[in-house]
Amino acid sequence: MENQQRVVVLGAGGRLARSLVEAWSGRFRVRSVRRSGDGGLDVADERAVRRFFEEVDFDWIVNGTGLTNVDRCETARDEALQVNARAPAILADIACRRKARVLHFSTDYVFDGIEAGLLKESDAASPLGWYGETKLRGERAVMQRDARHVVVRVSWVFGPHKSSFVDQILARALREERVEAIEDKWSSPTSAEDAASWLAPFLERDLPGGVYHACNAGWCSWREYGQEALDIAAALGWPLRARRVDGIPLASVRSFVAPRPVRTILDTTKLQSVAGVTLRTWQEALQDYIARHAPVPPAA
Repeated sequence: MENQQRVVVLGAGGRLARSLVEAWSGRFRVRSVRRSGDGGLDVADERAVRRFFEEVDFDWIVNGTGLTNVDRCETARDEALQVNARAPAILADIACRRKARVLHFSTDYVFDGIEAGLLKESDAASPLGWYGETKLRGERAVMQRDARHVVVRVSWVFGPHKSSFVDQILARALREERVEAIEDKWSSPTSAEDAASWLAPFLERDLPGGVYHACNAGWCSWREYGQEALDIAAALGWPLRARRVDGIPLASVRSFVAPRPVRTILDTTKLQSVAGVTLRTWQEALQDYIARHAPVPPAA
């Protein structure tokens, strides 16, 4: 344990951060910290954050916190700004003062989704809504404080510790005879468990800082994503009432408050080259997840 990196993971009750904690706990000296609502640290409280880190030894701060409800960000604008932009800046400043590094998570929503093709880290970011805007401000604040810090953009994260689109559509297909999903919005699913493996090299070796895209290989629409989940579950013997996902247009979802980018397919070439990792397809990762972790088991 003497030479292991000391890692503080914030937001450890969330889908992505909790997977990091589980995967890294035997590999590094991990301290997990939940968000304030779970009895942990309120990253919006600068005094509390600085006081906490004064008493902790660390080599890395991994920021898994964030206000990720896209529609809520449009109405709770000050809260979103504080959590998604100002808090990362404070964490980056704290790390710099201790000669430590930050690994901060961002999102594909920093892009407007207008251009076709794969999006590289160097492509211009132009968010459509306040969520993407605050996340972009956060990642820029982190990188401005030290080029050694790492910003990781992810998309459509699924994993075992918090319900995601995958879990929700499976649960609906077990109850209902018809399910639907958006057919004209495309991105790349990201396995939280896979992400833990891809990012571990940054903690183990002195890899370059910067912005990285991290998601599984390939891309799909929400409808295709959901259909693949149902096909996998059906092949595993799940007693699904719905076997088909019907497509609906994004514009038909009247409950959405915030604008959504329609095409945010991230290019992961940089991550694979720098970290020396190979990213399996989203279909392979989804098959593995549903077989092991989906929270609604098939009937006996």
